[in-house]
Amino acid sequence: MEERPTPIKELKPGSYVMCEGEPCKVVSITISKPGKHGSTKARIEVMGIFDNRRRYILKPAGEDLLSPVIEKRNGQIISMTGDTVQVMDMQEYNTFETAIPEEFKGKIEAGSNILYWKLGSKIIIKEVRSD
Repeated sequence: MEERPTPIKELKPGSYVMCEGEPCKVVSITISKPGKHGSTKARIEVMGIFDNRRRYILKPAGEDLLSPVIEKRNGQIISMTGDTVQVMDMQEYNTFETAIPEEFKGKIEAGSNILYWKLGSKIIIKEVRSD
């Protein structure tokens, strides 16, 4: 998975960072004031993109965190089997299988156009597009 360093001071709610090897979305960030014996600390609350687990990061505010490089791509649903769909990428025309997220169950059908995110080898469907 491609990653790039991002200074903690530039993070905002809605940014994406890596935590425990998982790509996560920043929910909140709190930066404390410097004390007598130390530098400012940042407490970052994040939510996993794929597993929806809440995690916390506590680091000095002057450090960097790794941010994942997210590829946003268009695809088309070719077929559905239970909770998985077969998707064809609309730019490279390669096919792959991925799970259907809970919020899209019942809304996706064969022939639907979608927006999906690719993070390394992991793929998640983010939007169903109407033609």
